[in-house]
Amino acid sequence: MHLSWPGGPLHGTAQLPASKSEANRALILRALAGGGILGNLSDANDTQLMLRLLAAAPDAAELSAEDAGTVMRFLTAYLTVTNWRGRLTGTARMQERPIAVLVDALRQAGGQLTYLHNEGYPPLAIEGFSAADKTAEPTALAVRGDISSQYISALLMVGPRLPGGLCLTLTGHVGSRPYIDMTLALMRRFGADFAVEGNVLTVQPGAYQPTDYVVESDWSAASYWYALVALGAAGSEITLPGLRRESLQGDQAIARMMTLFGVETTFQTGAVHLRQVPLRVAAEIPVLDFADCPDLAQTVAVVAAALGRPVEMRGLESLRIKETDRIAALQTELAKFGGDLRDLGAGRFRAESAGFGVSGQLVATYHDHRMAMAFAPLALRGPLAIEAPMVVRKSYPQFWRELAKAGFAVSEAD
Repeated sequence: MHLSWPGGPLHGTAQLPASKSEANRALILRALAGGGILGNLSDANDTQLMLRLLAAAPDAAELSAEDAGTVMRFLTAYLTVTNWRGRLTGTARMQERPIAVLVDALRQAGGQLTYLHNEGYPPLAIEGFSAADKTAEPTALAVRGDISSQYISALLMVGPRLPGGLCLTLTGHVGSRPYIDMTLALMRRFGADFAVEGNVLTVQPGAYQPTDYVVESDWSAASYWYALVALGAAGSEITLPGLRRESLQGDQAIARMMTLFGVETTFQTGAVHLRQVPLRVAAEIPVLDFADCPDLAQTVAVVAAALGRPVEMRGLESLRIKETDRIAALQTELAKFGGDLRDLGAGRFRAESAGFGVSGQLVATYHDHRMAMAFAPLALRGPLAIEAPMVVRKSYPQFWRELAKAGFAVSEAD
């Protein structure tokens, strides 16, 4: 995909997809509740895939989560407690992404799961739930808090279906807490009863209630429009409908982070308005922690390098096991422009640049939707090309169309 910008400030309104984080949780909860109407489900592949697989599960002997981490992890727990029997698999990359923490926990709870290829990784044979393990006592599990929150959310959502409920203790540092809080908030909407005392989460047994829910637009997707306003000419602004001030999404943190790069956020009724404002002189290099919002890291790293505004980034550990090794991918692609994500040791990185320039470079995307969208805003600084642009179908299928509506020249390579 070739991208270029004709010049001048960015203006207009951009449509965002619905949050797939909210949607995939709500879809699992609706399936466990046996009903409910969900509004604003997007056409993103992860959401549509979850819809298809939940509908197919009763009659299917094999299901593929493709490259969708939330789908693989949430379905592993859902299919186990609903006594499904079959094979759950995914793409080659998915078969390299660990799932042992979740499988071990489900086995302790009575789940019958077997690794079909490599120990600790999909594909899985799921043989339902062991009736012999039924008890009136809650299932007591302890998992590390610094693992992917998707494992924790998967266990929490099936908690009411476990005999006696679930007592889940999170050990050590707890990362991605907003995603856990989102899961709990949605569980409560569907009628779950639970208590949180520090890092101990106790979910009572019982049935979910059919519930109607409207999914919020996606703050992760909004981050790319923040980047566009930050990198645009003076006077750039954009309106993003469907975002809420009182959001369940941890990626709303982008509004705070982007103040460092000259983007002001104004909440309106049913929308937010982004406006470029003059950059403030920083007395020292700011430190940003992405432990609770790892999906924002690529966006921020690219903007910081492009603007020559160094920022120290922490909490990037989970980026190594995403759709690709996102740290390595960022380092490789930023170098093409004169940027860097420098490893400072002890889990610290610095996004910076020396002589950053955009002049027709080809950005590799590594089968990762966020690589494509994080680098696309650089087209405001010069022409560039995006390899395998349709990776955006995973979360934001209309992204290129929205860029074209905003005024970008967007053309597919021959």
